[in-house]
Amino acid sequence: MFISPRYNYPAQFGESIDSLMSDLRAMLLGGKYILTTEVRDFEESFAAYNGVEFARGVNSGTDALVIALLALGIGRGDEVITHANSFHATAAAIDLVGATPVLVDADEDTYLMDVTQVADAITERTRAIIPVHLFGKPTPMGELLKLAKSMGVVVVEDAAQAHGAVIDGRRAGSFGVAGCFSFHPSKNLAAAGDGGAIISDDPELMEKVDQFRALGQRAQNEHVEVGFNSKLDAIQARILSCKLERLDAWNSARAWVAERYRSGLAGLPLSMQRHDPDEIHVYHLFQVRTKHRDALLKSLVGEGVDAVIRYPTPIHLQPAFAQFGWKRGQFPVAESLSEELICLPLRPDMEEGEIDYVTSKVHAFYESVV
Repeated sequence: MFISPRYNYPAQFGESIDSLMSDLRAMLLGGKYILTTEVRDFEESFAAYNGVEFARGVNSGTDALVIALLALGIGRGDEVITHANSFHATAAAIDLVGATPVLVDADEDTYLMDVTQVADAITERTRAIIPVHLFGKPTPMGELLKLAKSMGVVVVEDAAQAHGAVIDGRRAGSFGVAGCFSFHPSKNLAAAGDGGAIISDDPELMEKVDQFRALGQRAQNEHVEVGFNSKLDAIQARILSCKLERLDAWNSARAWVAERYRSGLAGLPLSMQRHDPDEIHVYHLFQVRTKHRDALLKSLVGEGVDAVIRYPTPIHLQPAFAQFGWKRGQFPVAESLSEELICLPLRPDMEEGEIDYVTSKVHAFYESVV
């Protein structure tokens, strides 16, 4: 059985990319590279798509988090709460601005931040909470926003894996004071290289974002902050504009693949991230949780299935964060997830035969171990 490549980039451009290539050729030859109309057009479209006033393109999702925190004045002496089972970049961004990451554990069923632990993690030094809409599932924001408001802290959303996800009738990333996105080639909305964005309804915050992404400049050669050179490349912006109009259709197709996996794997001794009926889960990753993770991975890879392990080491056990003194056993759910999750292949263009092949090989594995 032939299974298409993990991301199948040609399928992301449709039957013809001639018009896009013509535009890119003109941009290359015309020297249209930095903060051009193509960037502004994408920023406006991406803001409108997410139902907010502003969007600003930056170099990466990590830069989006770092710049959002800096624009909020968060730095040394401050604490920022996030969860222990996110990707490294979430906690790294907090550390990079000089603040201290404070971790809470994950929820057993949703794999998202356990909101019930957040109140106890807040101290007089807490400035922000960063929920991560992990694997494409939007975090329930109502309780978290209410808690943050009562404690005088802000919410910055890490929506790097949740382009287009919806909960309570709103897009993931549009609830907090800022939402941060990645356009890495692996994402649901993928650039042809690195890229990221910050969205917000706060004009003063976005003025600060503009400064921090442009070397701290308020005007040409007037540097009012020590900033970064972090701007979304114009060519990437043009590519993203081309893809943005297809995003909802792709996400619907991802959900269809996920539901076929769910039905095809029903009854096996494994579990999956909870999908609630009042949300749009965009399935950036389709994770299966099993005590037989490593053996299942070996079996599937041997059968030509592009299964992988994502985040095998939770944040609190990463050597880069050893200075914070976190210990094994401190966040048990995050540790269990890191040892038990396996990511099955999922693309919006997957065909029924490919999905059924994967599920048949999972069934075959469990028949062999029973």
